[in-house]
Amino acid sequence: MLVKPTLIRRIQTVALALGALLACSAHAAQSAPLYPGEEALYKKAADEGLVVSFDTGPEWANWKSLFADFRKRYPLVEITYNDIGSAATVVALDKSRRRPQADTAYYFAASALDAKSRDVVAPFKPVNFDKLPPVFRDPEGRWFTVHSLNIAFLVNRKLVKEVPQRWSDLLKPEYRNAVVYLDPRSAGQGQVAVFAAAYAMGGSVDDPKPGADFFGKLKTAGNVLRVEGTTPYAKFVKGEIPVLIGYENDGLKARYKDGMGDAVEVVIPQDGSVSAPYAMSLVKNAPNPAAGQLWLNYVMSDAGQALFAQGYVRPSVPSVTLAPEVAAKMPNAPQVRPLDVAKAAAKKAQVDQLWSQATLGH
Repeated sequence: MLVKPTLIRRIQTVALALGALLACSAHAAQSAPLYPGEEALYKKAADEGLVVSFDTGPEWANWKSLFADFRKRYPLVEITYNDIGSAATVVALDKSRRRPQADTAYYFAASALDAKSRDVVAPFKPVNFDKLPPVFRDPEGRWFTVHSLNIAFLVNRKLVKEVPQRWSDLLKPEYRNAVVYLDPRSAGQGQVAVFAAAYAMGGSVDDPKPGADFFGKLKTAGNVLRVEGTTPYAKFVKGEIPVLIGYENDGLKARYKDGMGDAVEVVIPQDGSVSAPYAMSLVKNAPNPAAGQLWLNYVMSDAGQALFAQGYVRPSVPSVTLAPEVAAKMPNAPQVRPLDVAKAAAKKAQVDQLWSQATLGH
């Protein structure tokens, strides 16, 4: 007996649907739910079958492990990504607004503000959203912080006898020609460092002048070795920098991953620091909205947040429990303040001017 092609196609379609349903059911059986409604969302995402994640390069912040765990947990949803940078991500979303290619976007939170202003991101509040500090999230959920980076002193103990513990320590004669940091006019990390120093010197995100003045004093003391335009991580690992004012995760990576070991001391200055937020958003009119939401929920779940810590960046959700060996590498730092990026972005021109006046005389 001959079977009509249309009947064959219907049988195949039913078989595929049944396979997907069984796979989802198997997922439910083998995994405790991360949050209420996870299984229903997975089924919708499985129908889409793909999530496109912009700017999540696998070697940064342990995205590689998050990808692997997501694929294991949700085998019916493939994940693809690119690695183009925060500003370029916003430009790409803007150019493709009529036919979006991305489902989610990841960037420094200042770029998230830009994406919101261009109306290329959608409101979505993932799991653990309400646990974030208010300055680490948009009230409507158009962006939310997934991890943060603390400003720290990265100290090469082979080149420095006494490890500085406070910003004021860096002004001592023993650190002559020893300190390197990033130019706040061209590097976001440099801007964040000015705000961190401001808090230590009695200022704040609303009053960055004490921070800019500190870098002026550092230059007058003769303690600045170089001001870099881009991150000098490779130079630090090569042993060319005694003290680098940078992000904590670079120091931890140098110590535990890139071979410097105990030669590196990572110090969160006792007199104050700030944490810089890195955020994600659901893209407006995303091609795979359910898969995008599934991915964002996973990133913000306790499981996803714990994987960030393994990549030496700070989880944004305060209540996440870390494995003891991971927690030991990231000591408690109550003096760190979450940076209000909206206020910081509004102060950029002022910081540029104050820093130039303090360090260059104009």
